[in-house]
Amino acid sequence: MDVEFKGGLDHQILRIYIDKLAGVTHTDCQQVSAQVGTEIDVEGLIPGAYTLEVSSPGLTRKLSAAKDFEKSCGRVVKLQTKEPIDGQRSFRGVLTEFDGQLLTVLQKNGKTTRIPLLVVSKANLDVDF
Repeated sequence: MDVEFKGGLDHQILRIYIDKLAGVTHTDCQQVSAQVGTEIDVEGLIPGAYTLEVSSPGLTRKLSAAKDFEKSCGRVVKLQTKEPIDGQRSFRGVLTEFDGQLLTVLQKNGKTTRIPLLVVSKANLDVDF
């Protein structure tokens, strides 16, 4: 689902986020870790020390592809935009609609905002407690 590679030459971290419809189990993470770790070591893909982390994307998973937004309609999202829309760049609310280009977010204050997907710089699911 997503990959992060961070760190310096002396120690790097490779994070792999996996997902599946039935949910990710600890066993799933172990299997992917064993397969990927073996391949990295055999092929020498990462020189020096590194840490491999495999996990599910969690409750506040990153949204990036159009299909992520389609699946998230009706859920609480947190968005950052590259440019202000109606004077703000941060939005949090229920994603009520996504037509492939525009996100419609109903904020807690009752305001509905339509946000072009092209101006979204960061998006995550959020949890409403």
